[in-house]
Amino acid sequence: MTEFTSGFAKRLDAMLDFRKARGYKRETYFTTLVKFDRYCAEQFPEASDLTCEIVHSWLDNETASLRKLTGAAGAIRQFGKYLNAVGEEAYVLPDKFAPSKTAFVPYIFSDSELTALFTAIDTIPPDKNEPFLNEIIPVLFRLTYTCGLRPHESRTLLAENVNLDTGEVLITHTKMNKERFVVMSDDMLVMCRGYELRRKIIGGNNPYFFPSNNGSAFTSDKILATFNKAWTIAACNAGSSASRQVRVYDLRHRFASARLNRWLDEGENLMVMLPYLRAYMGHATMTETAYYIHILPENLVKSSAIDWGVFNAMFPDVQEVAL
Repeated sequence: MTEFTSGFAKRLDAMLDFRKARGYKRETYFTTLVKFDRYCAEQFPEASDLTCEIVHSWLDNETASLRKLTGAAGAIRQFGKYLNAVGEEAYVLPDKFAPSKTAFVPYIFSDSELTALFTAIDTIPPDKNEPFLNEIIPVLFRLTYTCGLRPHESRTLLAENVNLDTGEVLITHTKMNKERFVVMSDDMLVMCRGYELRRKIIGGNNPYFFPSNNGSAFTSDKILATFNKAWTIAACNAGSSASRQVRVYDLRHRFASARLNRWLDEGENLMVMLPYLRAYMGHATMTETAYYIHILPENLVKSSAIDWGVFNAMFPDVQEVAL
C-alpha cells in the first residue's frame, strides 16, 4: 500500500519505482517526499500540478537546518525533472537553490592513531540502552575497517550472510543495490567466530550480525556517537587533535589507502590493481576508486607504479565522490 495520499500520490510512487528500476534506492527520497505529500494533502488538497507556488511554500517549512533544506530541495527537484521527462509540465527547482554540501576531506588515520583508536574502542563501556555495546562495537568497527565496508553495510549486516566457515561475507545493503562478496582476513575470522558464540546469547532472534538491544540494527547515530567517543580518547593518547572531525567512513578510506600502499611496497602496477579494489569495495565507477590515489602521500604518488599520463587521460577530473 502506498504511503502517499495527495494529488501527487501515484506520480510520487511512480518516480520512486522508476529510480529503483535504474538501480537507486527507493529510500533515498522516500521520507522527504512523504513529508511533501502530507503537506500538499493539507495545504493544497485539490492540486495536481507541481507549481512554483507549491514547491516554495513547502520548502519554507523545511528550513530548520541547511541539511534538511538541501535534502528537501534535491528531492523535489528530482520529482519535477521526472514529471517533465514523462511529458507533464512541472516546475523544476533551480540547481543552485540550496547551498551545496561542503565536501568532506577524508581523514587518513596514521598507524599510531589507528592503534590508539581501536584500544579506545575496546574500552567503551555498555550503557543503559545498549548493555552489550562493549561486546559488539570492537568487532563491528574492526570488520568495517578490515573489509573496507561502508558504515551502513556493517551495521545492517545480516547474520545469515556471514559464513564463518569460509570467511565470506555477502554485502546486500549497498550503494546502487549491487550485492558483492568480501572475504575476512584470518585474524578477523577468528575474532568473528569467538564473537558469534556471544552474539547468539545476547542477540536472541535478532537477524542482524550486530544486534541492537531494541531488536533491530544499530542506528547510524549510535554508531557515530560511539566512534566519536572513542576518537576523543584515542586522539589525546596519540598526540592528535581531538577536535579534528572524523567519521566512521574514514575507516574505509584508511583501508583503501593501506591497500594501495601495500601494493606499492610489493611493486605492483596500480593501474592493473585498481579494478580489483573497485570490485572489492563495491564502487559504481572506476573514478570512485581512482580517487584514493590522489590522497596518497606525495612520495608514493610519484612512484613508477602509476603511469600519470595514462591515469590522467582515463580520469581527468578525479574529485571527492560519495565512496
